[in-house]
This record gives sequence, structure tokens and C-alpha cells, in this order.
Amino acid sequence: MIKTDFLIVGGGIVGIATALKLQNQYPDQTVTVLEKETRLAAHQTGHNSGVLHAGVYYEPNSLKARFCGLGVDRSIAFCKEHAVAYNQCGKMIVATNEDEVTRLERLNERCLLNGLNPIQLDEKALFEGEPHIKGLSALFIDKTAIVDYVGMTEKMAEIFQNKGGKIQLSHEVLQIDEKHTHVDVRTDRGRFQAGQIIVCGGLQADRLALMAGLETNIQIIPFRGEYYQLAPRHNQIVNHLIYPVPNPAMPFLGVHLTRMIDGSVTVGPNAVLGLARENYDKFSFNGKDFFDMLKFKGFWKLGLMNWRFGLSEFHNSLNKRQYLKRCQTYCPSLRLDDLKPYRSGIRAMAVLKDGTMVHDFMIKKTERMLHVLNAPSPAATSALPIGEYLVSLL
Repeated sequence: MIKTDFLIVGGGIVGIATALKLQNQYPDQTVTVLEKETRLAAHQTGHNSGVLHAGVYYEPNSLKARFCGLGVDRSIAFCKEHAVAYNQCGKMIVATNEDEVTRLERLNERCLLNGLNPIQLDEKALFEGEPHIKGLSALFIDKTAIVDYVGMTEKMAEIFQNKGGKIQLSHEVLQIDEKHTHVDVRTDRGRFQAGQIIVCGGLQADRLALMAGLETNIQIIPFRGEYYQLAPRHNQIVNHLIYPVPNPAMPFLGVHLTRMIDGSVTVGPNAVLGLARENYDKFSFNGKDFFDMLKFKGFWKLGLMNWRFGLSEFHNSLNKRQYLKRCQTYCPSLRLDDLKPYRSGIRAMAVLKDGTMVHDFMIKKTERMLHVLNAPSPAATSALPIGEYLVSLL
């Protein structure tokens, strides 16, 4: 049995940021990270669009808004200090019809409440800044950036280990047993005893909480986000990140054009119900994940409330031409053969038993445990302040 003062379950960017904060704050204590994969940042951290969000969309004074505002500045400072690739290219949110123009005005008000000062662009100014983009108006937010999240996680892990922290890869947690004086954790490769643990389980957050004996009213429902990469001749098609005006009823930002850190441009993601939590192929299926969903009442209620959206996303997933039409609403020059295969991501959406999607962070605390039950986008952007917040709760 390995004894440690603090144990972190989960080697994504939030888990590693939390471990680094613990090691910095308690240099004489032992801090250990358990990750079930053979590498860090293997799931949500390494399968997103790579955007450092500025905090446009989030409810003012919510944890998401607070963490994001701090996170983008802290992340850029970290990248500068440690030579992690990033590019503060800014983004434009483009309205393509009158209804979107009205919603864009409301987004501008939310930006101001969240401490941002976007630039409002009319059709002419939008064309001057982005000749290949068509729209009636746009908001330009200069604070938004792109970053290598895997590289950022690996650099934090390197610093953490240089300070004495331990990372145990290929350790899948099978049992969590909280005692009065410590927490016993069993993995498929050994046993650990910790004074306190913080669980940053992402796509497995609900299962890890149940494993630890916690009562929760949520379940993680996976939504697969499918991307395409534009042909290399389009690497200069945009100067900024280009986003549509999002549907305010859904927690997804819509199909957008993203300049990647390697110089390429991607299109996506959509939001398709996933039948496997950690398999990224289009037709992947996991029996346990699927039947756990079917047994959860909240899944059926979610489906009843959002079946039109679900069918639309499923149609776009199966029909590449339909997916292209969504992009052509603001980038009409794109053609079908411009969309090249690219990897998918999976978003862990926490859903309540009544079918309501949880939009903000959700953390469950016991005497010796902290469970991050929901860490929605922009969790990667906000990883450093989230880590500090979790440590402050111990």
C-alpha cells in the first residue's frame, strides 16, 4: 500500500492543475495523481477545439464566468512563462439573420456584465476583417486565444513532478472507501491510502462518486462533437476564430471555424448523443454506457424536451452535405471536398433526474473527499483557478 497526504483522481488538465497547486501550497506533503490511461490529457482535455475562452456566454457571477475570466489571463501568462504554444487571435461571433442580430445584442450586454469590451462590427466592418465570412453583424472579442492544451497539461505535470509530486499512469480506480481518518483507494494495480482526495473524473465523475458512496442526482450523458479539418489551401481562410450566434436553450456553441495551433483550420463541433463515453469513432458503442443511460430517467426526460435538436444533430452527423450547409451560412465559399476527416471529442454533460442539463460547476464535499461532478466548458480554460478553488475547499 502506498500512503500519500493528497490523492488526485484524474490526469486531465483540471486534475493536474489541482495537483500542482497542492504541491506548491503544501511542499512538505506528498501529492499523488492517479490516471487510468497510459498518458495524461487523454480524453476531454485532448479532444476539444483548443480555445481559451474569454467568458462571453456565461451567467454573470456564476462559477463559470468567474473562473473563465481569471483562467484566460492565467493560462496565457503560464504559456508565456513556460513556452507553451498559444495564439491570442481573438474571435468573431457572426449573426447571419435578423433573429441572430437581436440575440447578438443580448450577448453584447452579457459580455459587458462579464467584464469584456467587445467591438461591434457592421456588415462592412465584418467583411473588411474577414473577407470570406458573410454576416449582417458581428462581435469581436480580442481576448480569446487558441492553445495547446495537451502541451499545457504536460508542462504543468513536469513542474509538479520536479517539485516532488508523483503521477501513476495506467491505474484505474476500482474502489474508494472513506474512513474517519483517511481514504482507501484500490486500483487495478495497487492500493493507496490518502489523507484527502480530490476526484476530477470527467466522463466518469458520476461513477466515481457512486463508487465512493455519495448520493447524487446526476448522471453523465456523453455528447460526441464531430469536427472536420479544412483542406490545407484554406489555412488562411480566416484571421480569427469564427463562431455562430449560439442557441440560448442549449449549452453548445455551434459549428465554428477554429484556427488550430498547428496552423490548420477545423470546422465543428456538432453535438450528437454518444453511445460510448470514451470511444471517439462515429459508430462506437459501449454496452455499459448505453444501458446506464437507458436506466436513467433523466435521459428520457432530456430526450423528450430536446428531441428536435437531437434529430437535427444526428442528421448533420450522417449527412456531410447538411453539415456543410451549417458552415456555409457564414462561410459560403466552402465546398464539400474541403471537409477532411478529423478526430472527434466527447463532452461530459451532467444531467439531473428531471432531465435538466447542469450548466455550472458542481462539486460535492465530504469530510475527506472533493468530487468534481460537473466541470463543463470552459473548464480547460479555467483549470488554474479551478485548481486553486478546489484546494481552498479542503
